[in-house]
Amino acid sequence: MKLRQLSLFLENRPGALRLPCQVLGAAGIDILTMSLADTQQFGILRLVVKDADRASKVLEEAGCVVKATDVLAVEVPDRAGGLADMLGTFEGTGLSIEYIYPLVAGHRGKTAVLILRVEDPDRAAGLLAGRKVRVLTREEAFEAVGA
Repeated sequence: MKLRQLSLFLENRPGALRLPCQVLGAAGIDILTMSLADTQQFGILRLVVKDADRASKVLEEAGCVVKATDVLAVEVPDRAGGLADMLGTFEGTGLSIEYIYPLVAGHRGKTAVLILRVEDPDRAAGLLAGRKVRVLTREEAFEAVGA
């Protein structure tokens, strides 16, 4: 149920984002979703790609610093309060969500699929399943974006 996410540390300067995108494109690796956060000195580019091992290899060969982590793809009702309901799963559990970003919005017109980074993905997946929140498999997540 977990997906591999690649995090790249980029210098915070114009044009720095192009290199990893160019490297992945040249290798024929599609980016399924991404998130970019920055500070004054550096940015963190988070990517979900279909072949994380190959992507990591070509990015490292191009001089990028890459870290792989596990994330969850969670289906959330696309309605007011849908996200709050899903987040209620973690209330009182001691599990914190480090960040969230979309994999795809309006999935099948009724739900959105979000990428969640939590400190214990296996425990989080179990809690979500217990609340009838759908955690997508790797294949289902790729299908959601048409990959």
